[in-house]
Amino acid sequence: MFKLKKGKIIFVSGILTAASFVLKELIGYETVTIVLMLATTTIAGAPIFKKAVEALRYRIVGIDTLVTIAVTGAVIIGEYWEAAAVTFLFMLGDYLESRTIEKTRSSIKALLDLAPDIARVRRNGVEIEISPEEVIRGDIVIVKPGEKISVDGAVLEGSAYINQAAITGESIPVHRSRDETVFSGTIIESGYLVIKAEKTGEDTTFARILQMVEEAQDKKAKTQKFLEKFSRFYTPATILLAVIIYLITKDIVSALTLLVIACPGALVISAPVSIVAGIGNGAKHGVLVKGGEIMEKLGSVKVVAFDKTGTLTVGKPSVTKIKTYNIEEAELLRIAAIGESYSEHPLGKAIIAKAQELSGPVSGSPEEAEIITGQGLKFNLGNEVYYIGNRKLFAQNGISLEEYERYLTDEEEKGQTAVIVGNHKRIYGILSIADTVREDSKTLAASLKAQGIKKVVMLTGDNERAAKSIADETGLDGYFSELLPEDKVRVLGELRQKHGRVAMVGDGVNDAPALAAADLGIAVGGAGSDVAMETADVVLMSAQIGKLSYAVGLSRATVRNMKQNIIFALLVAALLLAGVLIRSVNLSFGMLVHEVSVLLVIINAVRLLYYGKLKSGI
Repeated sequence: MFKLKKGKIIFVSGILTAASFVLKELIGYETVTIVLMLATTTIAGAPIFKKAVEALRYRIVGIDTLVTIAVTGAVIIGEYWEAAAVTFLFMLGDYLESRTIEKTRSSIKALLDLAPDIARVRRNGVEIEISPEEVIRGDIVIVKPGEKISVDGAVLEGSAYINQAAITGESIPVHRSRDETVFSGTIIESGYLVIKAEKTGEDTTFARILQMVEEAQDKKAKTQKFLEKFSRFYTPATILLAVIIYLITKDIVSALTLLVIACPGALVISAPVSIVAGIGNGAKHGVLVKGGEIMEKLGSVKVVAFDKTGTLTVGKPSVTKIKTYNIEEAELLRIAAIGESYSEHPLGKAIIAKAQELSGPVSGSPEEAEIITGQGLKFNLGNEVYYIGNRKLFAQNGISLEEYERYLTDEEEKGQTAVIVGNHKRIYGILSIADTVREDSKTLAASLKAQGIKKVVMLTGDNERAAKSIADETGLDGYFSELLPEDKVRVLGELRQKHGRVAMVGDGVNDAPALAAADLGIAVGGAGSDVAMETADVVLMSAQIGKLSYAVGLSRATVRNMKQNIIFALLVAALLLAGVLIRSVNLSFGMLVHEVSVLLVIINAVRLLYYGKLKSGI
């Protein structure tokens, strides 16, 4: 309604302004010309005057007040054309600003559009459609192809390819099936799912993302806070300066023109419009930045410290190398997998997974299996006793490993856990198991350093050999191993003292003290993680740690954009002020330049929405 009304005001006042200008040029300041100019001033100026009065009620002297004073003064001294032109240009500029600034919020609006509007649930054996807000925990939700998932939950039946862009920023669909987790706001592209609702309504990951993005826009950057304080003193000072100029020069036109050109519109909007565009871009790409101050901080980080497990690495052990001795790999893995079939140890699960990857489901079960804590296990299979474990297990059973010692040592030096498979007759093979490095971790350090990060390190509680192996593979500047949580806090303090602002990157679950101690806490893989979304300053919603480089780049682009806007706004204000002092800028031209400068500031900020469009993988 308001936009439509404003549009009509601009349309009518625009016609009147054009007619006034034509008559002024043809017949001069005759009665009909003056009437048209005053009509324009009244129609276009009424909303400005109203806003100025409302602001003054709260003791705010803003841009509308300056324009109202200038226009009133222009009418009193008979500068009717200046009054009409200024009010029309101000309203037109305000309208164009509101339309253009909407573009900076387009990414956030796009997220809002992804909110599910219906939920299909099964109650008492009957499928019914209800509002997503009416779904309760434990409900059975059915989602068909092309529909949006309305809850966070676990898949009970079916399988589907899901577009999770609203959560992780990744447009490539992911496959989900029984017992896997899905999120509200994501879309089924093919297949169908029956889901048990675990989080509903405002508790869903998607709803919390929207809430955090909206809150982030209200958390102002330090630069923005400074500009707002500055404008509170600047505007009254401008009025005082205009009065002083009039008292000195007795030139009321120059004084009124100063009021118009000194409007700090472009300056005041220069920071928030950039911040909103930057936060919106990040949200669209699965990077949650919790406010303008965080965006500024991220752009000035000097050191990035990573946790190892679940951050630089996948956080799940897997078989990385198989060494056999006179036996096929598949057979070695079959024997080992059968032995580990009753084991809950992560290394045992890694062996079973590798065997299934190579040969499919493993059939058979061990006899008289015995788990030996800290060593491994032994079991019977086909009238043979087998051992799977470390050196201690084989030494305890009198089996020599002398000829395999060099190979075992080499693997351990690489940070691998060597699992030996054999019996009293011979050694069948050695399985090297490690937590594998994420693919995008391997180039991340180089990417961050190219963006101006001074030092990239790793803090881990793991042993020195494993830490060195990961650091070497990922190209880090250094590592700190065998650290307790309090040790990580201490190391972060030392890094800050030596190099400057420090960011800590972790999975947001077991790194809370370090995340809190750093200048900036960054959580990886925050989708569905309450702890990550609450404790971290920046949340990378997907497990793609390479997005950290995107986040740092976006932050620096946002800060750079903000500085460009501020410098431009100050430069325009200085040039206009100089123009007033040498009497080469009139009231209407000053307002035109002012409005154009505001629009240019907004258009410059809009460029942030396209940051990263050409980057691969984003």
